[in-house]
Amino acid sequence: MTDLILVRHGETIWHAENRYAGRSDIDLTPRGLEQASRLARWAETEGLTGIWASDLSRARRTAEGCAEATGHELKIDPRLRELDFGDGEGLTGAEMEAKFPEARKAFQTDPAASPLPGGEDPFKAAERFVQCLYDIAEEQPDGRVLVVAHTTAIRLSLCRLLGIPLGEYRRVFPSLRNCALTTIRLQGQQAGLLEYNASARPLTEPSAAGAPAASPAS
Repeated sequence: MTDLILVRHGETIWHAENRYAGRSDIDLTPRGLEQASRLARWAETEGLTGIWASDLSRARRTAEGCAEATGHELKIDPRLRELDFGDGEGLTGAEMEAKFPEARKAFQTDPAASPLPGGEDPFKAAERFVQCLYDIAEEQPDGRVLVVAHTTAIRLSLCRLLGIPLGEYRRVFPSLRNCALTTIRLQGQQAGLLEYNASARPLTEPSAAGAPAASPAS
C-alpha cells in the first residue's frame, strides 16, 4: 500500500492571464517560489519516503526545496509532464475561441475525445502518467511519496485511477490549486482518493485565507 501525494507546481508567469502551459517550460513567479518554500516546510514534517517530479522546470523547482528539506533524492520522470496543448499552448480561452472556435467548443464539450488542435491524446497522457505512479508504488510498496506535476495530467490520472470517464475531468475536478495536496492510496491496481486540493500547511504557520483561483491548465 502506497500513499502518493500529487501536487501541482507553484504559480507561473502565465497564471494571471490563465494561459495554457503544457510542454512549454514556464518560470515560477515570486509567489510560486513562496508556495514552493511553504510546501518544503510542510514536507519536512510529513514522514515522506520519496520525492518525484516532472522534468519541466516549474515542477522540478517546486520539488527541489522538498528534497532538500527531507534529505531525499529528487527523482525526475518525463512521464509526469503536462499534456502538450498543441495550438493552444500559450493562449487564453478567449484567444482560442477567436483562433479556432469550433475546436475550442468541441474541447469544452469533451476534452478527452476532442483535444486541442495538434495537442496530445489525453488517453495516452493518462496512461503514461498512471504507469509512472504504478512504478513509483512498486518501488515504494509501503511509502508516502510526494509527486510534483501538473493540473491537467493529475486530473486525468485521477479519472483513470478512479474509473471516471476521462471526458469528465474538467467537470468532476474543476480546479487544482498551486501546491495543494491530492492524496491517493494505491494497493496493486486499486486506488482510493484520500484528499483532494487540500492546503499544505506547515505546522509552524497559520492557515492562509483568500487563496486565488487556479488557472485552467499548466
